[in-house]
Amino acid sequence: MTSKPNKIGLVVGGSRGIGRAIALRLAQSGFDIWLTYHQNHAAAEEVKAAIETLGRACDLLQFDIADHDASKAALSEKTDQRAPDVVVFNAGIARDNLLVWMTKAEWDAVIDTNLNGFYNVIHPVLFPMLREKRGRIVVISSTSGQIGQAGQVNYSASKAGLIGAVKALAREVGRKNIIVNVVAPGVVETEMVAHLPKEQIMPLIPLNRFGKVEDVAALVNFLCSEENMYIHGQVIGVNGGLAM
Repeated sequence: MTSKPNKIGLVVGGSRGIGRAIALRLAQSGFDIWLTYHQNHAAAEEVKAAIETLGRACDLLQFDIADHDASKAALSEKTDQRAPDVVVFNAGIARDNLLVWMTKAEWDAVIDTNLNGFYNVIHPVLFPMLREKRGRIVVISSTSGQIGQAGQVNYSASKAGLIGAVKALAREVGRKNIIVNVVAPGVVETEMVAHLPKEQIMPLIPLNRFGKVEDVAALVNFLCSEENMYIHGQVIGVNGGLAM
């Protein structure tokens, strides 16, 4: 009797911050990890080593999610063998500026990575998941995509676009046993928020603290691993009450 293969979690943008925490939490839950990253080889290798220490396998996939052809080539090579059991789309960048001063390059960079990257990644993995009639997709958006944020018109637009895309996708694939949801973090302690004025933001958060990457990873792990799952097409905030 052949043993059942381990579940696979594809974590897009998993070398640092929230993505790293998600990859490690899924590994703790028994998933082997396909971890994508763009440029930081050292960080990716460190996460791979940590996952292997947990007794799980980790394959590293390096490509720019803003590059359609590169994304398709890297992911199709893996999904020709089998579909991932879960996909977590976490990759994203910020190029903050007031719209009146925002350059076309700042707008395009954020939309190309955060929103077009969603298409570039999900498109090549979706048919294999539909073929196997199973799977879960979790997309990391942001509180900025729910309520907007001054100085982040490009970022807010991309993250709001992800919410709309997920809601539509959930209607398309639910009957095929593919569960799709959005997790929208608020202010989480990562490199991306290191420049923010804590003293101005903290009074706006009822829990009176910034989030931790583990707070986000815990929810993503639940959405990916809980057997009793009837949450579909939803946006779940992890923001300490910043947005209600």
